Order: sequence, then structure tokens, then C-alpha cells
Amino acid sequence: MRIANVSYSRFDLNLSVPYTIAYETISKTTNFILKVETDSSIDGYGCAAPDVVVTGETPEQVETAIRDIIVPNLKGKDPFTYALLIAELKLLLENKSSALAMVDLALHDLISKKADVPLYRFLGGYRNNIPTSITIGILPLDETLEHATKFVAQGFTILKIKGGSAVEEDIEKMLKLRERFPEIIFRFDGNQGYSLEDSITFVERTRSIGIEIFEQPTQIENEARLGAVTEQVHLPVMADESIKTLKDAFRLAQNERVDMVNIKLMKVGGILEGMHINSVAKSAGLEAMVGCIDECALGIAAGLHFALSRPNIQYADLDGHLDIVDDPFQDLFRLKNGVLYPSDSPGLGKVNLKI
Repeated sequence: MRIANVSYSRFDLNLSVPYTIAYETISKTTNFILKVETDSSIDGYGCAAPDVVVTGETPEQVETAIRDIIVPNLKGKDPFTYALLIAELKLLLENKSSALAMVDLALHDLISKKADVPLYRFLGGYRNNIPTSITIGILPLDETLEHATKFVAQGFTILKIKGGSAVEEDIEKMLKLRERFPEIIFRFDGNQGYSLEDSITFVERTRSIGIEIFEQPTQIENEARLGAVTEQVHLPVMADESIKTLKDAFRLAQNERVDMVNIKLMKVGGILEGMHINSVAKSAGLEAMVGCIDECALGIAAGLHFALSRPNIQYADLDGHLDIVDDPFQDLFRLKNGVLYPSDSPGLGKVNLKI
């Protein structure tokens, strides 16, 4: 089997509800969909969601990379040599992680379709569903409570709250949320907005809430500070922006900076690299979560299949598609009462998209 053709589409997508995190407000996203066709009539699809902060790419850089690097370097190749193809493209693409992830996902989709099994089973099939959190950005208290009420009514049992811009407001918000929703699991994401002192203050004054995860409270430029937070608080501290490569994972684990890692396929370059990072985390006794950015359902499906394949991945934050207007993909997975279930179709699921 050989790759006969490679094509792509660009989707500039609006979000139905713009959201604010500690360092920016987001109202739109650009996704690229890659289609890899073979001479045996099996096609694979992958998604790229470039983000200047998270992946270090602009949409224009990704589009140029697709045309000038990805397409000419995939045509005529054997997709079952995917480790070699990804290694070669990684050198050529340099730090364009979502562009690399797009190729990785398309190749994994293709070869699991050839095996005639869903991707999560091809990768190991450890579980067949996983609960996801749903995120509430930085909002005034009354709007936060309003969003939380809506999500709980929809069946979600895990709420991820964004903060990091005002510690006193964050503390009040979390206390009010716990008062209103005594049974809900809460996660908190500081998005690099806190100092060491803020982090300790937040954790101590919200101790009664029982927050499950304390995500990236401090800036990535000072890993020692992140490690100091981990040493001085009782909550599990998770790295997100601090971990983009396998070397990052090894360094954070070796220096005992964190308790958990957030593996986002767009950020790390796809499933193959995500597996390596998860193995390092597992060897160091660190738990793992699969997260996402503003990705259409195809990207979320890939994160879901990856999360379901490995025992060390016990947490998911895969809600990036929910606010996308006119998502080009439907029915690749099922979301019911906050739990994600994959499609039983081979690969990432049945794709009905003309490129």
C-alpha cells in the first residue's frame, strides 16, 4: 500500500462563546484537515489546530508547511513506515507541532482502518470510555455560576475553572461553586498567572473544596517556581504549557517539578510522541491527562482514542469542539452525561468530508 495523493482544507472557525484565560481572550480558531489517500482506496484524516502560544505556529505557517513540505514528502510512501515518516517530517517541520500532529493522526487513522478496528483498539484498547471535564473561562462570579449550572444540567460531573488573573476573586469563585455544587469534581487551571505566594494562598484557602487538579499555576520560564509549588501544596500539580516535548517531560520528571502532565496532541506533535511522553510520565510515577485546544471533532476524536489506549491516562479534558460553530465533523464519538464514548467504526470513525 502506497500513499497516492495528499490534500487539505482550511477551516476558519468562530467560537459560539468567546472565553478568557490568564493571558488572552479567544473567539476563533483555524483548523486544517489533511486527507491522505492510498492506492488501495483507504483514506486517513488528520487535524491541525495552530496556536501561536500553545503550538508556536500561525495558520499561514502551517498552510505553507503543508504545501511545501508535507505533501511532497508523503506522496509515494508506505504509510506503515509511519515512525520513519514522522521522524523525517519532524526534522523538516522544525517546531510546527500541530502540523506534525496532523500527519501523525492521518497515518494512525489510515493504518487502523487497514486493520479494520477503531484506533483506540489498534493502540491497545485499555478502556472504552472516559469522563471529560468542561471548561469555564475567566468570568465574573455570577456568570461563572450561570455557566456551571448549565453544564451540570447537561450531565457534566467535572468542571475545569480557569483563573490566574486575580487570586482573591478565584478563591471566592471556587468557594461559591462548591457551595452551589457539593457533588461536582472541580479542577483549576491557573494558566501561568500565579506567583508562588499566590499559588500557596489559593490552595490553602480552598482546601475545603477538594480540588482534584491544580494545573500550571506559574510561568513556564521558571520551572523551579513550579517545582516549589509542587513541594509546598497538597494538591496534585499538573504541567501544561511547561510540557511540549519529550525532553520537557523527562526534565520535569527528573527534577520532580510536577505530579501530573497534560498531553495535548497538537502541542506535542501527535500520538506517537504522546505515547513516548506518557511512558516517561509512567516511569516517574506521574499521572497523565489528555487535553486539547480549540479543535474540531476530528482532533478531539484523536485525543479520545489516545486516552482510551493507555492505563496511565486516567483523566481527560476534551471539550475543545463544543463551542466551535459549524464543526465540519459529526458523529465521530458520543458524549453523554460528561462521558466520551468512541465510534465503533475503524480508525477515527466515518468521515464525511469533501477535500
